[in-house]
Amino acid sequence: MNVADISGVAHAPAATPAGVVLLTHGAGSNRDAPMLIRLCDEWAARGWLAIRYDLPYRRRRPKGPPSGSAAADRAGVAEAVSVARELTDGPVIAGGHSYGGRMTSMAVAGDEAGAGVAVDALTLFSYPLHPPGKPERARTEHLPRIGVPTVFTHGTKDPFGGIDELTAAAALVAGPTTVVEITGARHDLGSKTLDVPKLAVDAALRLLT
Repeated sequence: MNVADISGVAHAPAATPAGVVLLTHGAGSNRDAPMLIRLCDEWAARGWLAIRYDLPYRRRRPKGPPSGSAAADRAGVAEAVSVARELTDGPVIAGGHSYGGRMTSMAVAGDEAGAGVAVDALTLFSYPLHPPGKPERARTEHLPRIGVPTVFTHGTKDPFGGIDELTAAAALVAGPTTVVEITGARHDLGSKTLDVPKLAVDAALRLLT
């Protein structure tokens, strides 16, 4: 099995990789999302092999949101981690934007009956705490089962959950956490003043060590 098997694109560092980073996309996007490309470029510049990959629902059809595919998408995360383990003896970091980050975190958390996918850290971007305007529909029930270091990178104007909500959710995680606050950013994490990839990678590396 290799990177192509998971519909992935690799960003290779100049020397032997320190480890592998796996990043996947949000519900309406794909592996070519500009933010994923920038993040993978940043990780590669820091000496890591960075892979951006499509979740199974996106491999089946080029457009449209996921529908009833959560179990298969979590299996796709597990498959990507398996590929990463074959590529490095170093750490494996996994994560993604919005839906992709949620599926990754759920795969790592596992369920109450069994262990989840083994990674060394999680890096989650614009974690969708709840649908916009519906805070009562929280998507946090699995967070206490996450025991690895976890970085949440989140915009202060994200309609899927405010910074206070995110900070409270991060406190549920059993492992160490960091919240990277992107002032003024919405769900796409766009910022004219902050280098989001640099801030996110800095935080992940600090937490990992």
